[in-house]
Amino acid sequence: MNLLYILIPALVAMLLSRILIPLIILVTYKKRLFDPIDLRKQHHKIVPRLGGVAFAPIQCCVLVVTLVAIIKILQIDLNMQSWAILPYIMMLLCGLVILFIVGIGDDLIGIDYKWKFMVQLVVASFLPLSGLWVNNFYGVAFIEEVSPWIGIPFTMFVVVLVINAVNLIDGLDGLCSGVVAVGCAVLGCSFIFYGAWLHALFAFITVGVLIPFFFINVFGMTNRRRQIFMGDTGSMTLGYSIAFLAISFAMDNTYIKPASEGAIVLAFSTLIVPVFDVARVIYIRWKRRKPLFKPDRNHLHHFLLEKGLRHRSAMIAILSLTLFFCVFNMLAIKLINLNIIIIADILLWCLFIKSFIVKQKRTLAEPKIVKSELPANGKILKKIY
Repeated sequence: MNLLYILIPALVAMLLSRILIPLIILVTYKKRLFDPIDLRKQHHKIVPRLGGVAFAPIQCCVLVVTLVAIIKILQIDLNMQSWAILPYIMMLLCGLVILFIVGIGDDLIGIDYKWKFMVQLVVASFLPLSGLWVNNFYGVAFIEEVSPWIGIPFTMFVVVLVINAVNLIDGLDGLCSGVVAVGCAVLGCSFIFYGAWLHALFAFITVGVLIPFFFINVFGMTNRRRQIFMGDTGSMTLGYSIAFLAISFAMDNTYIKPASEGAIVLAFSTLIVPVFDVARVIYIRWKRRKPLFKPDRNHLHHFLLEKGLRHRSAMIAILSLTLFFCVFNMLAIKLINLNIIIIADILLWCLFIKSFIVKQKRTLAEPKIVKSELPANGKILKKIY
């Protein structure tokens, strides 16, 4: 399959995104649909948060139209078993539509996290129902083939974890879209290398959708430099998209691509930063006996800002870290045991945290005040310990 058949849909997705996002900004300003400002927010002016409304419709429509054009009009052989691959794509589109609807509701009126979690479990089950689940660990933790009784629940857990990790990392302009774009580009190139054209097509369509949003989110547009956030509509659909790509690449399935050792490490290299960050935040909340789902300012980008980095510098630092893990793991899987690579990833992450993150100051206990003996002047002296 010619690379042009991947490049052209990606450019079409980019053009549609560039057209739709300014229209969404116009509607949100007219209808006064702005992101609320509070102590956790990094912005101090009104900014709409419905940019993610453009993502899923463009992803779904461009993917379907491209497939119809390639198969029915151009009659190109994709070298795939349609009966095996198309169920994955159909359930992916169904999950995107459901998350799109729930995301809009949450961005407009707010939805309780328990209901969102239930919806995430439902869409996470779509992938195993279509036959897509992690069935091989390739020697990670000395485990090879995985039983469906373990692999299917593990896959659902991974999907829900990735959706929430991507959602929680959306705290700086360009951060979430940048991390997902880097991840999709890496996975898309990896799929092309193995001849998995359909998955590569979806990966680069997602990259095309995100490029205009990234620049508008970071730099703004028009003389007033109007920006827009993606909101939960965008972060949840993007999380589902990259989870689908990562699990597809990690799965030992010859209908998708040839089996390759290190596939699971390379697949999840793109998600190391958001997943490790959310794991660290949950650990901090648990250690301090705070609600696990209550928002706070313990995320990686919060600490980088407290370190003194500017917004864009912090964003570039995290994107660079994401790209570093992808390149490092891609090179290491050819030379090093997978378990050693995972240990190295954890150590490198801890080294980054220790080196560049300001340790959060603990609140000091109130000093104890002890009354001394009554002096001659009649005043009570106080000693502070």
